[in-house]
Amino acid sequence: MTEEAIEKENIAITKAYKELLKVSYRILSKEDKQLIRKAFDVALDGHKDQRRKSGEAYIFHPLAVAKIVAQEIGLDATSIAAALLHDVVEDNEAYSINDIEQLFGETVAKIVNGLTKISSLSKEQDMDVSLQAENFRKMLLTLNDDVRVIIIKIADRLHNMQTMDVMREDKQVKIASETLYIYAPLAHRIGLYNIKTELEDLGLKYTEPEVYNDILNKIKDSKEEQDNYIAQFSDVIKNSLDKENMEYTIKGRPKSIFSIRRKMVKQGVSFDEVYDKFAIRIIYRSDEVNEKFLAWKIYSIVTDHFRPNPTRLRDWISSPKSTGYEALHITVMGPKGRWVEVQIRSERMNEIAEKGYAAHYKYKQDDEKEDTLESWINRLQEALENPHLNAVDFVEQFKLNLYSQEIFVFTPKGELKSLPKGATALDFAFSIHTEVGMKTRGAKVNGKLVPLSHVLHSGDQVDILTSEIAKPSTNWLDYATTARARSKIKSALKEDKKIIGEDGKEVLRRKLKQLKITLNEQTVNDLVRYFKLKTSLDLFYRVGIGSIDNSMLKEFAASRSNAFVSYIKNKISRKPTISKEEIEKDEITSKYDSLVFGKEEEKLDYKLANCCNPIPGDDVFGFLTVSEGIKVHKKNCPNALSLQSNYAYRIIHAKWIDSTQQEFLVKIEVSGIDHLGLVNEITQIISSNMHVNMKSLNFESDDGVFSGRISAIVKNNTMLNKLIEKLKKINGIDKVKRV
Repeated sequence: MTEEAIEKENIAITKAYKELLKVSYRILSKEDKQLIRKAFDVALDGHKDQRRKSGEAYIFHPLAVAKIVAQEIGLDATSIAAALLHDVVEDNEAYSINDIEQLFGETVAKIVNGLTKISSLSKEQDMDVSLQAENFRKMLLTLNDDVRVIIIKIADRLHNMQTMDVMREDKQVKIASETLYIYAPLAHRIGLYNIKTELEDLGLKYTEPEVYNDILNKIKDSKEEQDNYIAQFSDVIKNSLDKENMEYTIKGRPKSIFSIRRKMVKQGVSFDEVYDKFAIRIIYRSDEVNEKFLAWKIYSIVTDHFRPNPTRLRDWISSPKSTGYEALHITVMGPKGRWVEVQIRSERMNEIAEKGYAAHYKYKQDDEKEDTLESWINRLQEALENPHLNAVDFVEQFKLNLYSQEIFVFTPKGELKSLPKGATALDFAFSIHTEVGMKTRGAKVNGKLVPLSHVLHSGDQVDILTSEIAKPSTNWLDYATTARARSKIKSALKEDKKIIGEDGKEVLRRKLKQLKITLNEQTVNDLVRYFKLKTSLDLFYRVGIGSIDNSMLKEFAASRSNAFVSYIKNKISRKPTISKEEIEKDEITSKYDSLVFGKEEEKLDYKLANCCNPIPGDDVFGFLTVSEGIKVHKKNCPNALSLQSNYAYRIIHAKWIDSTQQEFLVKIEVSGIDHLGLVNEITQIISSNMHVNMKSLNFESDDGVFSGRISAIVKNNTMLNKLIEKLKKINGIDKVKRV
């Protein structure tokens, strides 16, 4: 770099540092500024020889993370200093955790140590347990060090997502999938809604770029019309609010690209058919005493002018979400007959919605702050109480409670408990206390005896009946839905299984001795594979309960002489053998469609995944399974995020080349207004015009409205899209979509 370029960069670094101090959500004292300055100097020295992939000086990254922590999340000077230092120990041997502790004290060192532990987790890759899921579990365990570790890690991920354009495509997809799978739900759970939204949109940008750009462009095109609509809506209620001498602001907020995409998929509609693409937010000024009264007053004014949808009222002021979120949400019929979501929040509620826990903490009295922090950490740590759970199951269970809607139920003494929507009486028992859950014999809801599987509703009063002789059974896993209850039940069942397994191990040792086989690690592994089990405990347990008997063990002993089937790589034939009869046919069809894998575009054996049924032309990827070779999934498959995030090392690049010979079964759903000759028109278009082979046709009509499902054979994605477009043009048809 030239001296001029270095000077220019130094000016930019100084400017970024000053901006950090200026935008801090907290008021920084002189001591705070000294701490941050010291951290900045150490970070500058620690990263002086480093550059990011984009070519810029590395120090811009910790500065950007610290700015997110200071401005967006609103944490204190200690957190800002830790954010500036978050990569120093990992990236520079000159600084150790002890050095950080001596320079900045125990708290900053503990946070930096937690962040360093997350970054430097074991790089070993295991075929059975997801590395990413295991890392995520370890990351959450750092909550024991300091909750700020996780928050700074989320800020770190946000900045990495914002600056990911320079990375390789496969890296982008892997990081974006992990973000959607883990970090966005975690940000949601902590109450960082703005960050959650940005992480989701950026995740979609890299996992489904065409979909993202299409929705983004449509939002831009409709912005002027949307702004006019929001102004029109606001004008109607402004006079009424002004008459009440209220201080307020009305903002229009477009829904995120990710949430619009989710609605399109869930409801099977196009962009234009998503009716609530934006929300109107009324933020009012109030002291805490009158907050609730004024919220309902504004509700009354809005519903005086616009008719509300009674099924879409959400009162999170009387019963705040467990993340601390408070607001009143209503959906009203606005001008031009369009449904509009209106969010009513005080300035305090709005800060909590945007800053999450930091703002919640700010508004507490000094004597309440410690209790609030403790209860918040305890809620997050509940999911960590079962260390024996398989890492992937752990992540899935943790996620169970993240996006759930909440219900509010009462104990017999009238205490209010929040549970995820769909929770059962058994979930409630475990939410009171683990011991209550373990000893549950029955439950009463609103005075009536109900089964443990009974699904609770908001307002229910629940009384749990216990007994000293009651204990969990395997059926309980069918009754419980919350992560806490399920992990406790699994732990209890596993303890039972362990006791039986210990006896079974001794029984197995004696039986194998009679067959002249020694029970060692190799034998146990061979037996687990032979009986298609997952763990040695499964094996000992089955021997203990007698489901693996003498005759089965004798068959195993006989099979030992046979060579063991080689591992998964032998399932993938790189050069498929072709019979002489097929050579001629291969020459004719070689120009037609096939799937190729990897950078070298090799032809490998594969199977099409049943979960998403890809056809030629779909964007796809290969996934290396343990027992079935390569499975091919669509990039927007419901399982894609989980696979790409948890098992990135098993993902193989795949693409279709050309398309005319192979044929694929697709299912199409149609609906609309019934009329005479409609079915005939549909069949004519499918069979005559498109030369598509129709396998089955099923139609139902009810009071003039019809719905139907067509199974047809198509050669590729282009042909399918043409067919769908032609069907849409038939008079009376409202919706056509591929299942």
